[in-house]
Amino acid sequence: MESISKISSMFDTARGLTLEAAKSASSARSYATRSSIKDLPSAQIKKLLDSRNEREILEGLRKVTSMMYRSKPCLPFFSSIAKNVASPNIEIKKLVYIYILRYAEAEPDLALLSINYIQKSLTDQNPQIRALALKVMSGIRVPAISQIVVLAIKRGCGDMNSYVRKAAALAIPKCYRLDPNTLSQLLDYLSILLGDKQSFVAGSAVAAFLDVCPQRMDLIHRHYRSLIRKLVDMDEWGQLATLNLMTYYSRKCFPRRFKKHKKAKNEEFYEENGGNEENGGSEQFFQELDPDLEILLKACKNLLQSRNSAVIVAVARCFLYLATPEYIDLAVGPLVALMRSAQDVRQVAMYNIVAICLVRPASFVKYLTHFLVHATDPIEISRLKFEILTLLFPLCKPHMKELILSELAHFTRSSDERIVRECVRAVGRCAQNDTTASARCLSLLLQQVSSQDGNLAAESLTVIRHLIQQDPEAHIKTVIRLAKNLDATSDPQARASIIWLVGEFSGVDDKDNIAPDVLRILAKGFTDEPEAAKLQIVLLAAKVYLHYLNRTISHHDQNKPLEVPASSSALESSNPFATVYINEGAFDSTDQSQQAVNSTPSASEFDPNHPIPLLYKYILLLTRYDTSYDLRDRARTYTALLSTPQSTQLASLLLLAPKPVPQTPSPSESRTNLLLGSLSLVIGGALVGAGAGDEPLPEWVKDGEEPDPQLRNENLEKEENAAVMGRNLPAIDRLGGAGIVDKGKGKEKVVKSFEDWLAEKNEGEADESDEEYETDSEEEEEEEDEDEQEEEEEEEEDDDDDDEEGGSGESDPLVMS
Repeated sequence: MESISKISSMFDTARGLTLEAAKSASSARSYATRSSIKDLPSAQIKKLLDSRNEREILEGLRKVTSMMYRSKPCLPFFSSIAKNVASPNIEIKKLVYIYILRYAEAEPDLALLSINYIQKSLTDQNPQIRALALKVMSGIRVPAISQIVVLAIKRGCGDMNSYVRKAAALAIPKCYRLDPNTLSQLLDYLSILLGDKQSFVAGSAVAAFLDVCPQRMDLIHRHYRSLIRKLVDMDEWGQLATLNLMTYYSRKCFPRRFKKHKKAKNEEFYEENGGNEENGGSEQFFQELDPDLEILLKACKNLLQSRNSAVIVAVARCFLYLATPEYIDLAVGPLVALMRSAQDVRQVAMYNIVAICLVRPASFVKYLTHFLVHATDPIEISRLKFEILTLLFPLCKPHMKELILSELAHFTRSSDERIVRECVRAVGRCAQNDTTASARCLSLLLQQVSSQDGNLAAESLTVIRHLIQQDPEAHIKTVIRLAKNLDATSDPQARASIIWLVGEFSGVDDKDNIAPDVLRILAKGFTDEPEAAKLQIVLLAAKVYLHYLNRTISHHDQNKPLEVPASSSALESSNPFATVYINEGAFDSTDQSQQAVNSTPSASEFDPNHPIPLLYKYILLLTRYDTSYDLRDRARTYTALLSTPQSTQLASLLLLAPKPVPQTPSPSESRTNLLLGSLSLVIGGALVGAGAGDEPLPEWVKDGEEPDPQLRNENLEKEENAAVMGRNLPAIDRLGGAGIVDKGKGKEKVVKSFEDWLAEKNEGEADESDEEYETDSEEEEEEEDEDEQEEEEEEEEDDDDDDEEGGSGESDPLVMS
């Protein structure tokens, strides 16, 4: 029992200590947070920066960095911070480099003082410090150090670490913007980095290429195939840059060829030589892909599984602009899968889906249910979904068409006016794209005419008017039905649309036409009508009266000859409305009467008590005192046109001319010339100063004008790398280049690989003793030969001396004699 009590007391003590430690830690944390938020005085910050303690320097740099990102003045600390660039602490170096990048342009002289220390960091053992130093040196926007930056990039291109080489690739565009005169040197280094064996280094080099010299496609030829092999292993940004580059490269270097395929008609069983031109075989053309282009397209298939939505869109762009329709079908599924992403990604993906759907809608039919609108979708995504549904509508089966129309009918009851407007317009486009379903769409729209929602009724009538104009003779009863709904329609635009339709059909049937009766009903409440409806009522009155004049003149020409009236008073009496606006100076019927004497019917032909002239005169009198200037001017125009029967030809030309059939294209038709995957496609127009990704694609190169395919040979790339890269490449890369052929002076010299070199070295060490023994024996034999030759030479010299002595003995007797 005592042991248990001791253990419990120990636990209580530990629990108390833990709570006290937690309280102290939380109080210290809150104090540190408050102290970090509160700015220290400038003198105290300088004291921290000038300290010899690394912890105090780091604290001061953190204070300055915090102030810098809150847009507070930090330039007075430049001298105190720049001297810490030589600190061996990497955290201090990072903060110092960040500060120098921010304020080097404001203090170029002080920034130049730190260049030497930054340059020394290029030889540091830590590759992270070397890469950071290269990044900072290229980011200092001081033109005086451009050549130093070029040398730093040259050193970085030959660095053993791939992270440093990537930093060198990213530094090339900065150096070019700093001094464009260094382009020739930078292109050499860029060519080296494009052929780097590390995929993420090559991806950064491609991004630098697009920024510095996107038109220099000659630099890409020798790296084309290697870049495609590295495409899958690149990082996402490198993949985007490479896909963008290859899209432009393919258009400029691969001609678009078509192969003719002859398809024979149905032949009889025993017919011979079928499918030839005599039998009427049809010819079809198929795009023939270049082998190198097909390598690119096959490599892009693996990128469709990328987690980055931009990569998927870039692959779809390659397939759309470079490949055959079979490749486009492969990209449809991944694009549709992007609709399950975040809202912003979904919206951008929808714009690209619509752009592809305009070109190839059949590929999206099996994914139709993915485009049904949800109640939580924002208006922009809903609009794009409605547009896709209308594009897919003609290709769907009947039950799917009914599903689309039911979906659109449901959303016409939405509380959002914009969604209602888009739904009604979508129904109209469905009827326009598929004439077999126009009757169903029209009945659906007619149900919305009597709606209490004025916006819905007005938009529905606008679409109905477009559908009726496509086939006027088949929709006479529809116009009568709309005219009956005038009393229940209160929206000004809706009433104006119905009155306009009645006026268009005012001359279809003379006996059973409803236009005069509709005009009579509208004349009763003319003063209470809105201005849009009044304008259409005046137009309806002019059309009805014009048809009355035309019928009267045609009846006069058929039954009796023209009679010349005795005076102009008879002409005026024949037209009871000729003097309506005489006092206002609209026209003078007396001057025109002399020109129409021979073609004007007699006074008995015009009945002044006929309802149509009386209605026309009544409407003109009402408009004469209306407050709308536009309405009064319109009435004067109609009165001038219809003042005399002679003017009916001009009036008929203006008022009764056949109207063109309205076409309602898809809202995204205006974006068909914009590049897929670009920002311009989302914005809806070309951007000023757009980058390489927004520029229009070039036309396909003509057949015969493309570059030589041998330029893309990898052996050529290795030869140039062996000659150009030389000392710039790291040692491991130079030793690892197996099979490189160096041609010079007609001879071929094979540069051995690192493994071959090691194997030969091991073999050489094993044979050293034998070689030494052989060399010693050879030297002994050579010495013996030399000794023998010397002995022979001495013997020959002795023989010569004896001969000389014998010759002298024989001569003595002769002399003596």
